[in-house]
Amino acid sequence: MQDITDLSALSLSAAITACRLDCRTVMAAYLSRIEAINPRINAIVSLRPAEVLLAEAEEADRALSAGDYRGWLHGVPFAVKDLSEARGILCSFGSANYADFVPDYDDIHVERIRAAGAIVIGKTNAPEMGLGSHSYNPVFGVTRNPYDTTKSAGGSSGGAAAGLAARLLPVADGSDMMGSLRNPAGFNNVVGFRPSFGRVPSLGNELFLGQLAVNGPMGRSVADVAALLATQAGYDPRDPLSLPGEDLALDKGCDLSGARIGWLGDFDGYLAFEPGVLELCRASLDVFRRLGCTVEAVAPGFDMARLWQVWRTLRHFLVCGGQAADYADPQRRARMKPEMIWEIENGHGLSAAEVHAASLGRSDWYRHVAGLFETYDFLILPSAQVFPFAAELDWPKAIAGRTMDTYHRWMEVVIGPTLAGLPVAAMPAGFGENGLPAGIQIIGPARSDRDVLAAAAAYEGATDWLARHPQF
Repeated sequence: MQDITDLSALSLSAAITACRLDCRTVMAAYLSRIEAINPRINAIVSLRPAEVLLAEAEEADRALSAGDYRGWLHGVPFAVKDLSEARGILCSFGSANYADFVPDYDDIHVERIRAAGAIVIGKTNAPEMGLGSHSYNPVFGVTRNPYDTTKSAGGSSGGAAAGLAARLLPVADGSDMMGSLRNPAGFNNVVGFRPSFGRVPSLGNELFLGQLAVNGPMGRSVADVAALLATQAGYDPRDPLSLPGEDLALDKGCDLSGARIGWLGDFDGYLAFEPGVLELCRASLDVFRRLGCTVEAVAPGFDMARLWQVWRTLRHFLVCGGQAADYADPQRRARMKPEMIWEIENGHGLSAAEVHAASLGRSDWYRHVAGLFETYDFLILPSAQVFPFAAELDWPKAIAGRTMDTYHRWMEVVIGPTLAGLPVAAMPAGFGENGLPAGIQIIGPARSDRDVLAAAAAYEGATDWLARHPQF
């Protein structure tokens, strides 16, 4: 049973397809591990009844025996992040306002994951409405870090990342507006991938203005992540900004020799870092040097305080619009977290001219970064400014003596790739003296998802960090 849950998603898929493992045995192994480990970390929520899941696994075995192979996820246990709808399963969004919402439909990428044969076992925990890079909420509580259960698993894909690290899931989906696929990947020593905006289609009420958040994959290896992305990605007419399908197959033989790497670091001291984080991430640059890359420090060349103001304006605007109906109801407003109310009320005060000015600032930033890619093939940043912090803390109030003036200021390092809509692989950078993981962002030019994944695979192959996982 232990060996089954240690298998990569692709190895598990191959074993099922070749009938070396049957789906029922796989499901039983994962359910046994979830029963043993999940109470200690709270990564999986809304777990469906074991007897139902085992019956679905048996049905997947019968289908395979009859020649009905559904795809590479045939019979593979899968838990959907609790910010995406999965038909027939509670979707709380981590909010007391949605603690009884059971959708009768799948989000587009969930629909595709099911079509590839996955058995959806439940959900993975997330912060309320995805706000904040720490996965706690009034419905399910806090998700803890498998490397140290007194620490945060990050967020908002904290349940997914912790579940992967603890071998409760073979592969997982996540989403990312402000580092939610990147911060938890770093905190849990797994792989997260923020695709180019539009790469993974999604349902939504408003279809044109919300161009910051994306859905994407997480896994224990780059190959697993690339396989899940290929399943999630591709145009859907229900999402008018979704990108056409293209070949995203991973180039495992990527040769990075001669690649030009730009290290952005702390933006010349603009960002505060907990001692040890920046040093660990900077040391990971030696991996690229060993692969034959040239690595240079890059001056930011942009007013980063202006970029933060752009971020705040656009985030206030989008969160306010998305949560306006709940806020307007006093009873529902009373159940909202303070940070949500702060975002909405700041959004209420914005003018159209301010939103347009922020969009112009975002455009200037995109052009600036596009110019950097004329010199560099990839840019590197840390994926968080702190190591995993105390799970009981709502958010870090200060870093290295510098006060964090908002609930999300401690994650400012992730806003640049989001605002430029760029593909980013979140990869491990090793472990600090405290034994806790940290990670880096490998950032590529617009729509270079496949190239970024190939670079991440080469980096992965030159390290052994992903082979180190928590012991229970």
